Parts: sequence; C-alpha cells; structure tokens
Amino acid sequence: MFTKEQLKKQMAEMGLKADDTVLIHTSMRAIGPVEGGADGVIDAFCEYLSEGLFIVPTHTWGTVSPAHPVYDVRTEKPCIGALPCAAAFRSDGVRSMNATHSVWAHGARAAEFVAGEESVYNGTAPQSCWGRLKDENAKILLIGVGNERNTFIHAVEETIGVPDRTGKLFELTHIYADGHTRKGSIKPHSCSKCPDVSANFPNFEKPFNMLGVQHFGQLGNAGVRVVDAARCAAVVTMLWQKADYDLCVQRREIPEEYYLESVGE
Repeated sequence: MFTKEQLKKQMAEMGLKADDTVLIHTSMRAIGPVEGGADGVIDAFCEYLSEGLFIVPTHTWGTVSPAHPVYDVRTEKPCIGALPCAAAFRSDGVRSMNATHSVWAHGARAAEFVAGEESVYNGTAPQSCWGRLKDENAKILLIGVGNERNTFIHAVEETIGVPDRTGKLFELTHIYADGHTRKGSIKPHSCSKCPDVSANFPNFEKPFNMLGVQHFGQLGNAGVRVVDAARCAAVVTMLWQKADYDLCVQRREIPEEYYLESVGE
C-alpha cells in the first residue's frame, strides 16, 4: 500500500517542481494500491504542486453527443477511468465547461485557466486548456499508459490544421454549477480513415525518445512518461511539416530521416 509521502518522493525523483503545471493521464490499476485510492493520488499531487497547477482530464466525449446534447458539469460522469471520476466532482478544484474534453484543475490559477471553455469549437482547439498546455510549459504525465492516451497531441494537430480530424458541428446545452444554462456548439473528433487516430499516437514514441520530448519515472508500481508539452508540440509540428502521408491513420514507424538530423539540437 503506497502512502502519499511515498508518491510525493517519486514525483520529486521524476523532476517535478512545486510550481509546475502538471496534467496526468492515469491507470489506477497500474499504480497499485494507494492509501485513499484515487483520491489519495489526487491529494498527493495537490499537496506536492503547492505553488503550481494540477490538471486532471474529465472527458465526456463518450456521452455528450448529438444523441445526448447536454453537458451538466454537476453530474456528467467522465468516460475515461477511475481517477477522473474521482476528480470531476471534488470541491477543492474547478471543472471546466468544455463539453467533450473537460478538465478538473487545482491551484491558485485554476479558475483562470479553465475560464471560457464553453466557447471552444472543438474539445482540443488551440484556445482550449489543451491547446494552451504548451504555453504553460506543462508536464504531461502518462502514468501506466502510453502516448495513445496523450490527448495533447490532438490539440497540436488541431493547431497546425491536420485535415480530417473533426466531425460535424452539433448544438448542445451547457449546465453550470449554479444550475444556469447556455446554448453552445462543438465539433467531435472524427477521422474518415481511422476511427481512433489516438491509438496510433505511439508512432511518435521513437522520435519523442530521440528528441528529448519525454523522460521516464515511476509512480507507485506504474511506469511514467513525463512529456514536455512545449517540446512535444514542436516535434509533432516538425514531423507533420516533413510528412507526405497521414502520420496517425495506421500504426507505422515514422521515417528516421524526418527527425534524425534534429537529434542533439
């Protein structure tokens, strides 16, 4: 059974600082037993990042759709795992109004960071929390999962205009924490050639390792990829600029000539 203090020691060992902006994607099963369960993990991060910003994805793209065009921030359950479900309704942070790709944020700047999310046209649009992670010099922790769970790559693709990544705009209703409502609209992720392009984001694994986008650590029993968001954005952008095919519609190793000349820069 891991304690919060043990988890915080591992955070220090992977290079996290108290004033960092950190977003986590997690597998609680991979982490193993923790005092307090998922809430214990969240508490450990909140305490460790005492001067920073801690962010947990609380996605609802699995339920908010044209068939269910309502996002109620008070009740809409995340579709991506145990820890997001624990975070989404905690009162010590703020959950964003992004209808499909919301986040829960903790820290002095949390409310400021998530403000305006109800206006994004796509869940990972450049002006969304996701698009701004690079400006935050955020660290994205993939805890017991791989880059197939790295939602930020969607934001990079959206920022650089990768084609065939969004579906048709649909109208919806946002319901806020105080119960008032607002009409809005959003485009879901969609690709005509591949139902789940994120399943092929591990195509970036080798260039990420070669170009210093990520380093490795451990939390509980789980291996952790510590991804530098700004560096990730720069490398994914560079690879797309050199590509003559869609990098993510199938599992395919990215040609080394796209990036080896950048090693050491």
